[in-house]
Amino acid sequence: MKALIVCTSHTDYPTKPQKTGLWLSEATHFYDELQDRNIQFDFVSPKGGSIPLDQRSVESRDTTNEKWMHNPVFQEKLANSLRPGQINPAEYQIIYFTGGHGTMWDFPDNETLQAITRHIYEHGGMVAAVCHGVAGLLNVTLSDGTLFLKNKQVTGFSNMEEKIVRLADEVPFLLEDALKERGALYSKSLIPYVPHLEVDERLVTGQNPLSARKVGRKVVEEMFEK
Repeated sequence: MKALIVCTSHTDYPTKPQKTGLWLSEATHFYDELQDRNIQFDFVSPKGGSIPLDQRSVESRDTTNEKWMHNPVFQEKLANSLRPGQINPAEYQIIYFTGGHGTMWDFPDNETLQAITRHIYEHGGMVAAVCHGVAGLLNVTLSDGTLFLKNKQVTGFSNMEEKIVRLADEVPFLLEDALKERGALYSKSLIPYVPHLEVDERLVTGQNPLSARKVGRKVVEEMFEK
């Protein structure tokens, strides 16, 4: 079994000097749940190559981050991610979209990532995403032309959480609003920044960074219950 972990290549906000990128724990916590089952993985990003990290996520004290950032295989894959055009979707049974604000710019309109997602899902695989990474599912269509998210139970970074981090005016759109516009059945936790998970058959989504481990755990549970 093999998982494809999708990360952003985008680093810049329109006006703020700080840089964005992958929110590190959304990759490490997810994969920490998969590695116990010996699930192999690859990183892919829109531009390929080294995946940028949001420095705020690196600076937070996190033992799981430290564990995987000292793992040479994980480090090598993070520094040499594949481009979408290099991916053969038939090799993967899981696709997982990590977050970080950069995903809001380079995930939604990437047609190759959309095609990979469609193939994995329509061939019985799992689709998962967390936080801003759910933006990667916004424009995915199935082979019959319907929107993948239509009438599916999902979650993702909420409008309130975006306002709390004071980035609502920086992002190109608000994810919660965009999910509802696509016909997704969006839900969120009553309290911001607590773990929240939604499962709709072979789709698993998490609301915020604290949900990444739960997403990984649920993906493993679903895959091995088949």
